[in-house]
Amino acid sequence: MSATLPVLGAALSVKSIPAHTDWLLARQRDLEIQDFFRADLLDSDWRGTAREIKSMLDGHTGRLGIHGPFWGFTIASHDPMIRRAVTKRLLQGLEVAEFLGATQMVIHSPYTTWDANNIDMLPDAREALIERVRATLSDVIASAEQANCELVIENIEDKNPQDRVGLAKALGSSKLRVSLDTGHANYAHHSTGAPPVDYYVDAAGDMLTHVHLQDTDGYADRHWAPGEGNIRWIAVFRALSKLTSNPRLILELRNHDHVKLGAAHLASLGLAE
Repeated sequence: MSATLPVLGAALSVKSIPAHTDWLLARQRDLEIQDFFRADLLDSDWRGTAREIKSMLDGHTGRLGIHGPFWGFTIASHDPMIRRAVTKRLLQGLEVAEFLGATQMVIHSPYTTWDANNIDMLPDAREALIERVRATLSDVIASAEQANCELVIENIEDKNPQDRVGLAKALGSSKLRVSLDTGHANYAHHSTGAPPVDYYVDAAGDMLTHVHLQDTDGYADRHWAPGEGNIRWIAVFRALSKLTSNPRLILELRNHDHVKLGAAHLASLGLAE
């Protein structure tokens, strides 16, 4: 990140983009579209929704991404049949991304709270998980490379901030990096004994190219606007300021009407614009 203040982006949907168009265009903010993780949409007329979104974004030159599919599966399944289904879903997500001209797709980390205590108990279990993910993602990564669309692995239950970073490095693609969800990390910190959020930034370093900014109380995945919870935002942005990877800073809030409120709070702290 540069010495100038970073410009915030947002995660929005076909329903909420219109209310934020002026805000997005004024600073050409990064945008993550959050309609296409839904299986029902991917299996129906997703192109119609995508065309509608494209028409809304006329004149937008900020970086564009999507949240990929994630409901109901892990990218580290032991079952080859399930892995094939997951591969198919993620390839559907990439097809949408390419249609939209999106250059980033968020996918979910496979590491669980259980793994934090158990994965290193059994010989080679950590390596076996990586190989299961490789089996799931090999075709997805190849397609992402061809489409020039970066995949970013978002922490979900991850208690060890190094786990998904090591996974991304092990798979060895320039189009596979990591995402940080600040609220997920804060939940893990308070509820499962993980380190604080800024440690997740430091652990990822320049492998971090995407951040979901959301606040929590550390008890649940609130997706509140920054300022409503107890995340130490100054520490988080201090850690982000050390990076040269220029991560997309995406406000991902449960109530999209609070995006500008959350952005204003971070601006009032002198952390972002």
